[in-house]
Amino acid sequence: MLMRVMTGLVVCVAVLVTASAYGLLQRRRSGRVRVRGRDDGKRLGAAELGEDLGERATLVQFSSAFCAPCRATRRVLGEVAAMVPGVTHVEIDAEKNLDLVRALDILKTPTVLVLDAEGRVVRRAAGQPRKADVIAAVGEAV
Repeated sequence: MLMRVMTGLVVCVAVLVTASAYGLLQRRRSGRVRVRGRDDGKRLGAAELGEDLGERATLVQFSSAFCAPCRATRRVLGEVAAMVPGVTHVEIDAEKNLDLVRALDILKTPTVLVLDAEGRVVRRAAGQPRKADVIAAVGEAV
């Protein structure tokens, strides 16, 4: 009887440790702005975005209706776009643009793409990015 209790306790502790480690890893990776190899050569224009590109850079945000981090991301990207001349923020409803979501391999909302003046994807963030990371990515795009 004591052996069963100990085995159950060890299994519970192992599951909790594994789940906690996975959660911490996901939390750390979420929102990081990074270059992704599969974005090489991908371009977006006014036809795909529904709006003109910014003169220097464009921040493209893929959102969904019930996404709480999307609202905070919208605020951060709007602040950065207002702060840097020639940068535009475009928000795209992921649910209404499934073809574009699939073509760009958008897996979660919010996802932010940083485009240069020609519409090339230079950076990507899945999850809510930090303002400093967005500013650094825009600096690289312009």
